[in-house]
Amino acid sequence: MADLFEAVKKEDLAKQAEILFLWDGENWNPNGDMLNDNAPRYDEVSRRALASDVRIKRTIRDYLDAKGYEIFVKEQAHGNGLADGKERVKTIVGDAKDVERAILEKCIDVRAFGGVFPVEKQTNSLTGPIQFKMSKSLHETEIVFVKGTGAFASKAGKENKTFREEYILPYALFGTYGIVNALAAGTTQLSEADVEAVLEGLWMGTKNLISRSKFGQLPRFMLKITYKEAGDYIGGLDNLVAMESDKEAQNEIRSIKEYRVDISKLVDKIENSAEKIEKVEYWLDDALAIAPIPEAWVRRSYGV
Repeated sequence: MADLFEAVKKEDLAKQAEILFLWDGENWNPNGDMLNDNAPRYDEVSRRALASDVRIKRTIRDYLDAKGYEIFVKEQAHGNGLADGKERVKTIVGDAKDVERAILEKCIDVRAFGGVFPVEKQTNSLTGPIQFKMSKSLHETEIVFVKGTGAFASKAGKENKTFREEYILPYALFGTYGIVNALAAGTTQLSEADVEAVLEGLWMGTKNLISRSKFGQLPRFMLKITYKEAGDYIGGLDNLVAMESDKEAQNEIRSIKEYRVDISKLVDKIENSAEKIEKVEYWLDDALAIAPIPEAWVRRSYGV
């Protein structure tokens, strides 16, 4: 493999960019809180559902791992349990003298998100150029407690089955906001190709995260604003999106067919910053009613 720090030219490093990602699901648990009976994360004051940046990054990592990319932050069997940080480092870099450099050359998730990795008695830490804030639903929703029967008897020889209890969201449309910091891209050698892979992981990883609690969640809209200069950004794109519905209360929404998404404030902000912007790209599931989308924006897709 060519030396990453020589292979990635300055002009190929990641450019300054902002990301807005809308995704939804029905009767699901997008991000369980282990400290609260694994109920969906939720802000009682705003009545908005939440999803951590860790959940978003894990979705991306899992997809890229399945696509054959080397991922540093992943479970690795070791003995009768799981490998610790030192063992994971050893597996990735072997006997390399410059551990940080070797990990950056091999692991796309460290180039993108940074990481913490121990080497001997020292702990190394890198801040990644791509960061996401805590995601939140664009509307008020609610947590519902449901019960069901299990497949097995409560005890051997008994006829009564076990009960299954869980907390779910009937419906939620989330807004995820992220930034690609070009000022930090040179530190981890994050390339534009890496950013493309991360965006694909965000969209397709969300679509293909088929587990019992997340089956049915779908990517609906993704926006990438690429800037001409490092350090430029609008900020808070998720707060410039509004949901409109004929329902009397937002927590009554149960389907993507029951609302529209208004991005007029976002469009105005982008137009006001036009001289700083190189291009605006978007991905869209046509099931989502969203407007207005300017003709100058470039539509992209990942196929089926």
